[in-house]
Amino acid sequence: MANKVVISTHITQTLLQAIEEVKHDKLFLLTDETTHQLCFPLIQDIPCMKEAISITIAATDTHKTLDTLASVWTALSNGGGTRHSLMINLGGGMVTDLGGFAASTFKRGITYINIPTTLLSMVDASVGGKTGINFNRLKNEIGVFNAPETVIIDTAFLHTLNHENLCSGYAEMLKHGLISNNENFAQLLNFDLNNVDYRLLGEMVGTSVAIKERIVEEDPLEHGIRKALNLGHTAGHALESFCLKYENDPQNTRGIHPVLHGYAVAWGLICELYLSCTKTGFPTEKMRQAVHFIKEHYGLLPITCKDYEELYSYMTHDKKNTADTINFTLLGGIGDIRINQTATKEEIFDMLDFFREG
Repeated sequence: MANKVVISTHITQTLLQAIEEVKHDKLFLLTDETTHQLCFPLIQDIPCMKEAISITIAATDTHKTLDTLASVWTALSNGGGTRHSLMINLGGGMVTDLGGFAASTFKRGITYINIPTTLLSMVDASVGGKTGINFNRLKNEIGVFNAPETVIIDTAFLHTLNHENLCSGYAEMLKHGLISNNENFAQLLNFDLNNVDYRLLGEMVGTSVAIKERIVEEDPLEHGIRKALNLGHTAGHALESFCLKYENDPQNTRGIHPVLHGYAVAWGLICELYLSCTKTGFPTEKMRQAVHFIKEHYGLLPITCKDYEELYSYMTHDKKNTADTINFTLLGGIGDIRINQTATKEEIFDMLDFFREG
């Protein structure tokens, strides 16, 4: 399951070497409309890119669907792909998730390389071998574990991001800080997201990736400690799914719209740090520091108590849960990870009260 993660400062040279290390008959490049325009120019001068068969899909997570997946399979098939072909996924988490799943299932699996172009995909989606698509209005409902041959992380791509996408990825870095140590967490809270120091951010990305790599290597299939990476995600995925349903609602009078994954994770961290305080002894002051940072940079989602039953229902559909048991990863302190924690419906509603009012 382990894959090679390369922190690069010369993307063309690094990618050329990664391609040469994989014996292949045909080369495919998957991008979305945004990364094809903004990110492909950084690698287009590599000679083999002129021979690559380009597949471009619609951007944003709302297109991480079965229809889009089928279009990628069709392009691979029509392009003469074989089980000896190689696919490069150039994009954010949507591209690396869907592209990884397409590669993992086409001809029962072809080799693929991830080049994450967003902060979120650098520190989360592209590393660890989770692939998949959204299905039946549920986040990442269908997928497989299958690691890429190589993940190439070059922070030069971060200059292509707007502020919202930087914040989205930064939420996963906050999570990594919470499950690691006080020093990492303090550095993350002190970083100025409104005046980004890209050199320092690049160093912090390396630290964040190393935290995830270490956990994934120890538990690649999420039977134990890898569940640490789910901090903020039980509540976060429910909030994300809740927002997604408003995508095509012409009578949307609440002003709720689909949100970037990291925003939902940030809100999920508020919820689950509160649960950590009440159930596993997480220090209240640390929780308040994190909540203040998140509210300042991510705002809040305007849910009401009338939404609680629906949010609870989304949690029961989460892959980690059953209809009777909602599982959380909680903390006893920074780096003190408590996996397989459960909460009652009453406790979850109390958590949502705190999210709205705390």
